[in-house]
Amino acid sequence: MTVTIYHNPHCSKSRKTLEIIEQSGVQPSIVEYLKEPPDADTVLRLAGLLKVAVAELLRRGEADYREASDLPDLNDDTALAEWLSRNPRALQRPIVVNDAQGAAVIGRPPENVLPLVSR
Repeated sequence: MTVTIYHNPHCSKSRKTLEIIEQSGVQPSIVEYLKEPPDADTVLRLAGLLKVAVAELLRRGEADYREASDLPDLNDDTALAEWLSRNPRALQRPIVVNDAQGAAVIGRPPENVLPLVSR
């Protein structure tokens, strides 16, 4: 089983989600997205796997979002994905992907990950 977590180790929800994944016996690939921001194509892929518009991946309470002077139209998925790739703090976290299932979830609450790691 191939599972990837877009992880922020400073976020309690992200840490708990990672713990649930590991307790299920899965060793995920960990992408610390603040150190290695996803490119725009990856952001679009994540939105597709989550079955949401890119705007749904925004952390609207985050200062990077609230104070942005260069925020594109929220209905323009391509432009917004580019913006998120340059402003990864505004990306929802954690995002967990199970490639075999072709599915993803946002780990808020962390238990959302359970269907992706159940065997």
